[in-house]
Amino acid sequence: MNRLAALRLAYVQRRNAVFSSARFQHWAARLPLIRWIATRRAKGAFDLLAGFTYSQILRAYVETGLFDVLRQGPCNAAAVAHRIGLSQEAALTLLRAGRPLMLSEEPAPDHWTLGEQGAVFATNPGVQAMVRHHRLLYADLADPVALLRADRKQPTDLSRFWTYAGALHGASERGADTAEYSALMAASQHFVADEVLATVDFRGTRSLLDVGGGHGAFLRHIGSAWPHLRLGLFDLPEVAAAGAAALGDALGAHRITAHPGNFFSDFIPSGYDMVSLIRILHDHDDGPAQALLANIRKSLAPGARLLIAEPMARIPGAEAMGEAFFGLYLWAMGSGRPRSPGEIIAMCRAAGFASARFLPTAQAVNASLIIAAA
Repeated sequence: MNRLAALRLAYVQRRNAVFSSARFQHWAARLPLIRWIATRRAKGAFDLLAGFTYSQILRAYVETGLFDVLRQGPCNAAAVAHRIGLSQEAALTLLRAGRPLMLSEEPAPDHWTLGEQGAVFATNPGVQAMVRHHRLLYADLADPVALLRADRKQPTDLSRFWTYAGALHGASERGADTAEYSALMAASQHFVADEVLATVDFRGTRSLLDVGGGHGAFLRHIGSAWPHLRLGLFDLPEVAAAGAAALGDALGAHRITAHPGNFFSDFIPSGYDMVSLIRILHDHDDGPAQALLANIRKSLAPGARLLIAEPMARIPGAEAMGEAFFGLYLWAMGSGRPRSPGEIIAMCRAAGFASARFLPTAQAVNASLIIAAA
């Protein structure tokens, strides 16, 4: 350990000893500036404790259809109760619970409408699909210690859902629903595509191959914004065929090429200026992820580029999303982990890329970007 790291470790240990002191807490509560800091820390601590309750309130708004009810205009509690199938007392409890979370608002007595956050959720079915999906994660995290102690390859609700055949055909041990899968993928790819379009200039790019592109949601967004691009979709045979057909209908068949194959064992098609990995790398453990990067590198001509877009760890302002949320999500899924930009850049260099750089985005909770050049 170098001197700087040792000094930082000593500082953190001393800080924690001070903050945990009852005497310090008593003293801090009486000084205006320190009291403000202490109050903010206390709120943060309570939010950690109550976070699951908040998420379940949100889930109740989605699953009862309360957002749709409030979206239609101010309603009294009795009308809300009738329309979502709860007693008036239960409906009022839910309305009040969502008020401090800005899901609902009562601008006049017993006149309930959407709050600021509620307005966002109510108009975005993709976000609501993600809320519904997270019930699987919450079930797996009912006993987090047991989950962490178990064999990681032991089936979980999330791993069953994401089993590729189950997601593709709408059937797994728990009966994964094709509609839920499609809505979830469309929403998540839309969010990532927005960040890519706001950050990457495709004017000098003639062709783009999306590896593991599924049913083509990402390529559809990029291709619509940049109509000069020739687009390729690489995925398992039945997936690539269906995705390319849908893309052809939307963007023109002359622009689309389907490439069936397995990105671990088959050669990645060459001849593209750019290859994209959209929310793919973090789904895989280090060995397979490194092999995938090496396989892509072999297919690229000098000057061609790889675009990696996914939520990443240790991004300033989005730290909790990376290592807290996606760390546990991917653990429950049974594969992969969130990686920092530095880790991904090092993996790209190890795979033989000449350079790799990090591109920050406006909404890092959706995705951060790395572009590597062959």
